[in-house]
Amino acid sequence: MSSPIIFRMRVRYYETDQMGIVHHSNYIRWMEEARIHAMRNGGVSLRTMEEEGIQVPVTSVSCEYLRPAHFDDVICIEILPRRYNGVRMELDYRILREETGELLATARSGHCFLDTGTGHPVGMKRRAPAFHRILCGMFSNTEGKDG
Repeated sequence: MSSPIIFRMRVRYYETDQMGIVHHSNYIRWMEEARIHAMRNGGVSLRTMEEEGIQVPVTSVSCEYLRPAHFDDVICIEILPRRYNGVRMELDYRILREETGELLATARSGHCFLDTGTGHPVGMKRRAPAFHRILCGMFSNTEGKDG
């Protein structure tokens, strides 16, 4: 499997509830920030893909909350590319408190590639070969097929 891609951030006050604990919905937002960061740093611009008529919607997301995060914690999100077949991809996440290394949550997200105009699945190998090659490099366990 590929090496994890690291994304760091500090918990903002508005992300916490009255008890000073991060609201569960923010973990999903952080995953999105981390995913966009990882793809951008890997050479895949979601903006450019959208300009080329390709969307990357979320098809599934799950998160297991293990320990709470609090205001001003520095969070480290490890993104591990799990699976890519040219039409779909899956990513795993480990969300940790950087100072202690405590594992706060584990998560997974699924995505597909769609044509913006038709909403139909896109085979990245044919439609966007440069992005396909980059994604194949990010996902060491991929077959990179898309019919």
